[in-house]
Amino acid sequence: MERQPEPEAMDIAEEAEAYAQADFAEVNAAFVNRLMYFMGKRQSALSLDLGTGPGDIPIRIMRHGVRWHIAAADISPPMLRHARGAITAAGLGWAIHAVCADGKAEPFPSGAFDIVFSNSILHHISETEPFWAEVKRVAKRGAFVLLRDLARPPTPEAATDVVRTYSGEESLLLRQEYYRSLLAAYTPEEVRAQLARAGLGVLMVEMVSDRHLDVFGWMPQTTCGAGSLRCESC
Repeated sequence: MERQPEPEAMDIAEEAEAYAQADFAEVNAAFVNRLMYFMGKRQSALSLDLGTGPGDIPIRIMRHGVRWHIAAADISPPMLRHARGAITAAGLGWAIHAVCADGKAEPFPSGAFDIVFSNSILHHISETEPFWAEVKRVAKRGAFVLLRDLARPPTPEAATDVVRTYSGEESLLLRQEYYRSLLAAYTPEEVRAQLARAGLGVLMVEMVSDRHLDVFGWMPQTTCGAGSLRCESC
């Protein structure tokens, strides 16, 4: 099945509201547990959440008792309104800072972040080269990267089955959004090709559920002589 792109920003208030009210607790908790597994006992970090949506994931991270500072970036003003409200309600304004930003052109200095993470941004993006270039730019040498996203099913019928299995009790609007997101997602092979073009072949791509893939790994501590992150001798 060919990829069918969807709008990059969820900037319709009704869609943002439906997403913010949906029950993603199990999925988000699994993502945070995976991130914390890799981070071990790390207590302090400057981190970037790309496509934070309603801000649930950075809030869950902070509830693990860490002292991270997290830039929670999203391109959608309606989503950021939900995120800011949730961050304030959680009393975490000192640690989580919601920022309106395009994932392909972040307003942060190069090499700023110890950790770059994201849950479900990649399927929104059709111009993946500038996106991966930004991930590469803002991550410090030795930074950890974890991005989780949907993986495109082989057929529309398979996508319908995924929606029925995992969102059958959600609103019609959210089920429609989920179906479109599955059709807009990339396959693991496509993501590996994107990473190779971006000079990010050091990152791994792995299916972690019947519908999710992870991109993860540590950025090298040094660059090679050509200035890329990886070469045959590195």
